[in-house]
Amino acid sequence: MNVKGKRVYAGLSGGVDSAVTAALLVKAGAEVTGVFIKGWYPPGMPCTWAADRRDAMRVAARLGIPFITLDASDEYKRGVIDYLLREYQAGRTPNPDVMCNREVKFGAFYTYAKESGADYIATGHYARSESGVLLRGIDEDKDQSYFLWAVPQDAIAHTLLPVGGLKKDEVRNLARRFKLPVADKRDSQGICFLGNISVEDFLRSEFGSTEGIAIDEEGKKVGMHKGATLHTLGERIALAGAAPGPWYVVRKDMQENVLVVAKQLDKEHVSRTIRLSETNWHTQMVDGVYEAQYRYHGPIVRGYLNAKENTFTPEEGTEPLAPGQSLVLYTKDRCHGGGIML
Repeated sequence: MNVKGKRVYAGLSGGVDSAVTAALLVKAGAEVTGVFIKGWYPPGMPCTWAADRRDAMRVAARLGIPFITLDASDEYKRGVIDYLLREYQAGRTPNPDVMCNREVKFGAFYTYAKESGADYIATGHYARSESGVLLRGIDEDKDQSYFLWAVPQDAIAHTLLPVGGLKKDEVRNLARRFKLPVADKRDSQGICFLGNISVEDFLRSEFGSTEGIAIDEEGKKVGMHKGATLHTLGERIALAGAAPGPWYVVRKDMQENVLVVAKQLDKEHVSRTIRLSETNWHTQMVDGVYEAQYRYHGPIVRGYLNAKENTFTPEEGTEPLAPGQSLVLYTKDRCHGGGIML
């Protein structure tokens, strides 16, 4: 795409991917403004946002582009954090990164950029957008299209994703070639905007650790866990006082704080027809066979979509699927969108 002379608001997170995104757009002749999006941060927990903002400013200075800080803390608290806590309390397993993209990066940020006169926004996601069509990123190990299924189609059509056509090592090499100050900065592994804080650590800070019993499928106590809200279906779990495992969560009783566990996942635990809610499709969906992904970097399964009923039936059994997680449909590299599993 020819972006010469186009006004582009590029999200600068302080990381290497967004920095290279901005650098490539500057090189292509776009009029780039760097935007650091300030989220909501839990009081009393270590967060890296101040350091990340400083790194983002350094990148903007290196590229000679304007720099703006967008305060999206209200949208993030309401659309991501409150949603996450509400879902875990109900025994479901939400995906905060999906909602972060929908509500913040392609919600508040996209709206702000559009109202400010930008032609496009740009992010450092490993995905591709071609003529408004969302595609997987070239790097299979880094592809993030799974997290973008809920983004509105209008936002996808006005988003540039320059690193989606690159491998991670190519991005690192470009960062060094551009002499970007974050070229060797490590990637963040935590919740979107929360730096290196893990979901489990954040949930412990909110809910505490409420010890409960774990039983097998015959109702026999096999060990103790630290709280049903902290675990998801199909998860391999470490139990206190239990016989050697492995142990997997196959059911949850939130009211009694009890986990039902098994030593292996078999056909009795697989999900068959999957009902979807809050669907968001980037293409006109019709009944038929599609490929699906039900967790990030999870296996690809084939199955039949009933478009009218919003149900998906895998051709073969899957591992136990956690209500609240996202099911995303593909045809080869093309991402059609998805929904939340009930």
